[in-house]
Amino acid sequence: MLKELQNIFPSSILYDKFNHEKSEADHYKWFLLTNSQIIGIPKNDLSEKDLALLSTFLDPYETNYPLLTESEQRWKERIQENNESGIRSKTSQPFRFVYFSIREDQIDPKSFKESLYEFFSTPVPILWENEKEGIIIESKPKNDDESISYNQIIDVLMSDLYVNIHFFAGPYAEHIKKTGDYYQAILSSARTAFTYSDKSVLSYSESIPFLLIDQTSTNFRQELASAVLQEFTEDEDILQTVKTFIQCNLNVSVTAKTLYMHRNSLQYRLDKFIERTGIDIRHFHEAMSVYIALLANVHKG
Repeated sequence: MLKELQNIFPSSILYDKFNHEKSEADHYKWFLLTNSQIIGIPKNDLSEKDLALLSTFLDPYETNYPLLTESEQRWKERIQENNESGIRSKTSQPFRFVYFSIREDQIDPKSFKESLYEFFSTPVPILWENEKEGIIIESKPKNDDESISYNQIIDVLMSDLYVNIHFFAGPYAEHIKKTGDYYQAILSSARTAFTYSDKSVLSYSESIPFLLIDQTSTNFRQELASAVLQEFTEDEDILQTVKTFIQCNLNVSVTAKTLYMHRNSLQYRLDKFIERTGIDIRHFHEAMSVYIALLANVHKG
């Protein structure tokens, strides 16, 4: 394939032999070959017919992304194949997909990858969905003290590079039927979860209430919010107080510090909510019901 293309387009060049200057790369149309090589053909040498023909059997390649490593190429193929037989396969080491999103134009994919490598003992595979979203494929560390802190990564990148980033960590998997379905599920779950939460780092388990609410109808969310929150559905002060109290594990002292509120003022608001609704949010099960209703209230229409 490579030789045939080079014979037809003598001015073509391989990506790994290119100087990678952005201004120069824009003069070429890049394609990914089956052996993971990337070939660039000058745009001036391509007619519309040539371009249409090449696009039918070759995948276009965007040069602003880092060149795929062997590991990344294997993961990409595994995800695309998706194990259609449905037979469970066991990986050599438990892994998880960690979704990330970056604000547009804050950092290019190559620089982000180089920065991210600083936090891992070995290079991790990274698959890009677009210039601001992707998936990190993280192997489970043998010891808990070797675990990566994504909050720490955010703090460093924000302070050093002013990069605003979000992470969504999927569950670890060892036996898996369809890698492609798992990959797409993490992408979808992460995008949904961040429409409900303003946290920078979310785990899959934290996101379950968001995913459940998102599956419900608008009418159900409206009814749920009205039935549980009652007269407080539009009272932002009370709702924010109650939400923070639940997020602070029902701890009054921590909640007061988080909201910069006097403990007595906080207690007054909580007592008011409990008295008017008849729901005692000091108990876990009732607090959980209120938390679900709060999510429904924000996305009720």
